[in-house]
Amino acid sequence: MSRATASLPRSVAAHAILILYTIIALFPVVLIIVNSFKSRAAIFRTPLMPPTGTTFDLVGYATVVNQGDFLLYFQNSIVVTVASLFFVLLFGAMAAFALSEYRFRGNTLMGLYLALGIMIPIRLGTVAILQMMVAGGLVNTLTALILVYTAQGLPLAVFILSEFMRGVSDDLKNAGRIDGLSEYTIFFRLVLPLVRPSMATVAVFTMIPIWNDLWFPLILAPSESTKTVTLGAQLFLGQFVTNWNAVLAALSLAILPVLVLYVIFSRQLIRGITSGAVK
Repeated sequence: MSRATASLPRSVAAHAILILYTIIALFPVVLIIVNSFKSRAAIFRTPLMPPTGTTFDLVGYATVVNQGDFLLYFQNSIVVTVASLFFVLLFGAMAAFALSEYRFRGNTLMGLYLALGIMIPIRLGTVAILQMMVAGGLVNTLTALILVYTAQGLPLAVFILSEFMRGVSDDLKNAGRIDGLSEYTIFFRLVLPLVRPSMATVAVFTMIPIWNDLWFPLILAPSESTKTVTLGAQLFLGQFVTNWNAVLAALSLAILPVLVLYVIFSRQLIRGITSGAVK
């Protein structure tokens, strides 16, 4: 039996496992979307069944559109997420380049200090963060959320990107210096294109916690003009009564931008995760 023939069953098994994992991961998402198009009674009676002619109902989406300004909530979430991702990737890549490229006193300690941000949850400093935002007049602004999420995502970004940047060829960078390129040009034109898969990995891992976060929008920006989608969905959750149609509709709409961004970064994400796994 040839090696190619022997590897065929392994390939089929790997694809089967991948399909199984995909089904398991997507099942909750599909369940939410399917039930968002059903009446309240059908949600509880037949939660696993698709909507039919008698159970199909758009009351949840009608409630979302008519109650609350969800277009504004989506806009706020998109602005906060995109701006935070931009600053996390920019500052994280610059710090990672400095730590991996230049040797200076305190280099190791600086790397360990930044890595502590991965182990220590930023929510432990909520009171101090709130006091800082009040002192700076940033409460109920999107700027407060962007600053917090940028600080939250930087440790992981520096930790991941510094490892990838150490693998960039020194000969390539030295050749650029010999040609008279500045360090900024070397960073933006030579290094960043080579670590693009790792940056996509950081973007995905940073994007989802920011989009789904409820804690900091509730603490720092709870006003109507600065609410995010996650915080806006709480309108339909009551102490005694919950509008499940509207909750499922709001969650279904909130999933769409995340799926779009994930599709954009997916190819680079897979390359970043598997880089170095197969030699």
